[in-house]
Amino acid sequence: MTAASASAAALPPRLRDPALPRRLGAWLAAVVVLWPLAVACEFRPWVLWEAESLRQTTLFLSGFWPPAVGGGFLREVAVSTWRTVAMATAGITLGLMIAVPATLATARVLSISALAGPMAAGPACLRQALRWALVVLRSVPELVWALVFVRVVGLGPTAGVLAIALTYGGMLGKVYGEILESAEAPVAQALLRNGSGRLQAFFYGLLPQNAGELLSYTVYRWECAIRSSVVLGFVGAGGLGQQMDSAMKMFAGGEVLTLLAVFVALVALADRASTALRRALA
Repeated sequence: MTAASASAAALPPRLRDPALPRRLGAWLAAVVVLWPLAVACEFRPWVLWEAESLRQTTLFLSGFWPPAVGGGFLREVAVSTWRTVAMATAGITLGLMIAVPATLATARVLSISALAGPMAAGPACLRQALRWALVVLRSVPELVWALVFVRVVGLGPTAGVLAIALTYGGMLGKVYGEILESAEAPVAQALLRNGSGRLQAFFYGLLPQNAGELLSYTVYRWECAIRSSVVLGFVGAGGLGQQMDSAMKMFAGGEVLTLLAVFVALVALADRASTALRRALA
């Protein structure tokens, strides 16, 4: 008998926790697994509380006040904010142009050749090739795509738009496919058996029951694209990120604080917009 079991047996029946040994075993297993990982990545959070670290943190944060509120600077921030939103929206739009056709082509529930049994060899190979293409697109981070496109098209939002489009196209295509595959298939399959094409089966058989989930994930990815567009600015893709990079290099803490506040407000507005869209669709 283990120590945990002995201590549990010593308690009155109403105070015993039958799951205690299992819970303690789970915690022990988590420590055994996570501790080597923390050592491998040199995770040492206690360094944050050392005297020198606290001094450097205080010195860095003290330069953030007061925030920059000059008229010329705020005009530049407004232009960069609009550019950031435009970059994210254009990137998601191009991503949808990749994801939607790929989803319609790879979703087994929309396969005509699979209605009578196993999918034919040709459609199965094409479906697998498209799935691997989506894997490649989403496996490469948007930051890496942006670095590639900055070399090709130069500095500016174009590189950011293309980077978001490729990465998010792969992500959207994967999740859209999983949503459709988990939907109730009889209606779509009945339409396919009666001569309908993929588009008709999708719009009349699958979209009505999955529109809320598809829209919710799309808007969530749009929020993520806004955050990504700020990060992409640090590699020359324009927008708030590029302006923040310049401010940090110039040690302009007040400008950095203003840009951070604008970015937080931008993400909050995106969240409110997504909530409104979900309610309108419900």
